Amino acid sequence: MVRPLMNRQAQVCCAAYPVPMFSKSGTRSTRQATTTATSKKTAAPRAIRLRRVSAIIIIRPMLPDARRAVMFLACLVLFAAGAHAEAPVATALRPLPAQAAEVAWPTTAWPAGPLPEGVSPEKIEAALAVVARPQPRLGETRAVVIIHRGKLVTERYMPGYGPDTPLLSWSMAKSITHALVGIAVRRGLVDIDRPMGNPHWPAGDPRAQIPWRNWLNMIDGQDYHEIGVSDQTRNDAAKMLFGPGRLDVAAYSASLPLIHPPATHWNYNSAGVNLIADALGRVFAPGTTGADRRSRMNAVMKAELFAPIGMTSAQPEFDAAGTFIGSAFVYATARDWARFGLLYLRDGVWQDRRILPEHWVDFARTRTPVEDCDIYGAGFWITPPAGRGKPSRAFAPDGPRDLFLAQGHEGQLVVIVPSKDLVLVRLGHLADLSGWQPLGEWVEQVVQLFPDVRE
Repeated sequence: MVRPLMNRQAQVCCAAYPVPMFSKSGTRSTRQATTTATSKKTAAPRAIRLRRVSAIIIIRPMLPDARRAVMFLACLVLFAAGAHAEAPVATALRPLPAQAAEVAWPTTAWPAGPLPEGVSPEKIEAALAVVARPQPRLGETRAVVIIHRGKLVTERYMPGYGPDTPLLSWSMAKSITHALVGIAVRRGLVDIDRPMGNPHWPAGDPRAQIPWRNWLNMIDGQDYHEIGVSDQTRNDAAKMLFGPGRLDVAAYSASLPLIHPPATHWNYNSAGVNLIADALGRVFAPGTTGADRRSRMNAVMKAELFAPIGMTSAQPEFDAAGTFIGSAFVYATARDWARFGLLYLRDGVWQDRRILPEHWVDFARTRTPVEDCDIYGAGFWITPPAGRGKPSRAFAPDGPRDLFLAQGHEGQLVVIVPSKDLVLVRLGHLADLSGWQPLGEWVEQVVQLFPDVRE
């Protein structure tokens, strides 16, 4: 029998939050909002220190004997090779811009504004011509909304769509899930450096020891297959959302074994996000029936996130077990997706209220702390400080390096650029997977039309 390896630890330097090295991030106004919001809290948030987080390598006998032995030896090799290696060093983040005092918050309606001085209206029109009709490379661009300095400066809709048309997030829902975890942290309900757990895992199961942070960074080590798997019988996302797992996505997700020691390897994992959503349901809205869980969680999402920022069209979807399908299913209008982007651009503050805890946005836009990935943070995709990206090409490697985004299947985007005080929403339907690079180039083209703002 393989014994769990409990006495040796691989050190993993995580971007903890709050993050002292990012103390310049945010603004005077957001810090004031933090003070105001803190004075109103009834529960103290959990303190999360900047420290080195240990990842304990544990192998459990959940595989056949031969596979267990191979897995155990592989983990020993990984540990020997990497126990003393330093994790990627986080680079300084650009401060997030504050909402100007004279600009109204768009809780009820977006304040309109002109294009900034020096931005060519002709070039903007040329770039947005993709909305008029389907394009060979970009497919259908059904909605584009551009927010600059907190004002709506332009929007376009394909015929048949409009400002009141809710459109599907696909994986942008993962960023909503990130926000919900932040709210739980702010309320003192979750410590992301403690194990998340799941009722489907028995006592002693190594998966039950994986902290929330690892799930958010997608370095959980689960044996999950989605990106690059065209065979729908092998694609875990297809099986989880539309196949045998569709009635209880958490049960399907919890059934997946580990293939890597946690905190050693990045892999895009929609199942892990659904486990986060399931855990949030137990934290926020425990219930005995699926309908009860759904009703309670829906109410929490609206009261804590959607209503405060005016995201009134938002409609999350739940499975039959009452679990929010946090990996893929939220409907909202393009203007409401822009509100969500503005919340992150403003460091999680809305008016004088702190929705997300201080530095939670920094956590989202800091690279995951493993060597094999520099294009993902926590719940958001990021642009690496240099190079084209790994393990695959960054979405917009020739755009601003502080660009980060919520991203979903078929080209759903909420692009956030602090250096330009800009939010760009694009919703639509890519013709095929080959459209991702042209879409990134289109975003680069649009974003570069706007000037940098002074810090």
